[in-house]
Amino acid sequence: MTDSLFARIDAARDDLIALTQALVRLPTLNPPGRHYREICELLQQRLAPSGFTCELIRAEGAPGDSDRYPRWNVIARREGTRPGQCVHFNSHIDVVEVGNGWTRDPFGAELDGDRIYGRGTCDMKGGLAASIIAAECFIAEYPEYAGAIEISGTADEETGGYGGVAHLAQLGYFSPDRVQHVIIPEPLNKDRICLGHRGAWWAEIETRGEIAHGSMPFLGDCAVRHMGAVMQAFEDRLFPALTTRETAMPVTPEAARQSTLNINSVHGGEPELEDFTGLPAPNVPDSCRMVIDRRFLVEEAYDEVRGEVIALLEDLKARRPRFDYAIRDINRIDPSMTAQDAPVVTTVAEAIADVLGQAPDYVASPGSYDQKHIDRIGRLQNCIAYGPGVLELAHKPDEWVGVTDMLDSAKVMGRTLEKLLLP
Repeated sequence: MTDSLFARIDAARDDLIALTQALVRLPTLNPPGRHYREICELLQQRLAPSGFTCELIRAEGAPGDSDRYPRWNVIARREGTRPGQCVHFNSHIDVVEVGNGWTRDPFGAELDGDRIYGRGTCDMKGGLAASIIAAECFIAEYPEYAGAIEISGTADEETGGYGGVAHLAQLGYFSPDRVQHVIIPEPLNKDRICLGHRGAWWAEIETRGEIAHGSMPFLGDCAVRHMGAVMQAFEDRLFPALTTRETAMPVTPEAARQSTLNINSVHGGEPELEDFTGLPAPNVPDSCRMVIDRRFLVEEAYDEVRGEVIALLEDLKARRPRFDYAIRDINRIDPSMTAQDAPVVTTVAEAIADVLGQAPDYVASPGSYDQKHIDRIGRLQNCIAYGPGVLELAHKPDEWVGVTDMLDSAKVMGRTLEKLLLP
């Protein structure tokens, strides 16, 4: 049975390439969230002829949703001929900004040898295309399967997923009585199963001062200098402490098994006005804001992670004249980890062995992805990330995905469907 399915997937190579190119050529940039409706309609038009019933769902009221940039999602479901379990393939449809350094058209989806280049090829439209080919070939090969197959294209994963999977989970689309197995085709390499991810805490720290004439800074209080003291305290105390903590989770790459802190941005003093070519006014800045991105381990408690930063700020307040600050939480994501003996894990592991002739590596992601919402909101602890692509290419210039890798991943997904939905 499997050889026939694999041959069918191999025969769909040109279709897989064309589908990937069509997806990449829609520049679904987030922020702000462009062309979501168009890509959902493309997926609907693609899947409906194979018998999928498609729903387009807007996440009204979600962060980022507006009439100008509505957060559209699509869920396609195809029922089998008799009762059984549901296997769901979830892919995000948004891509990050292009950035500098490209040598190819970021949305040209150029095929060069075995690679398709473009923003979103690796992360993760190649995985979305592979899951569609796998499902279509499985249905053509086994039209009388049991259970159900679902494929979703969801918004905003790159900015937290609240207009996508989180919204759908709140509506019950990922409840365990409706869906039993979830595979997210994120680019973790075709021979690896990603079991989960670290936690994240985003916050904005503001230091406050007093405005005065720049020629007489002694009459004011420089908020930027206060922020410099915060950064120095991070360098002297927080960063060294983080390097001593390591998780037992199999996070890749190896350096991400430590706790980490990234200073995402610093903004202080006068704003840079668009189209203004004059000189800046001589002012002492009375406000400076820093956004931090703290990735924490499953072994760390969120309250302790947050409290560690606040304790550092309070110490500065006690020791530094006129130091004052405010802190605002932006986002919190708890670590998520699916057990290695969970049904979806063992099934995909067997499929990888069948297709690639080797046991998979088990990893965890350094950054979060939409498993967090399926786990916490949907209450479904049978979810993994598995898909084609090299993780280190995500968000980089000249991003690409390999056609052979997509075909192999599609075979793994198809073999997984055989194991879960055939009698």
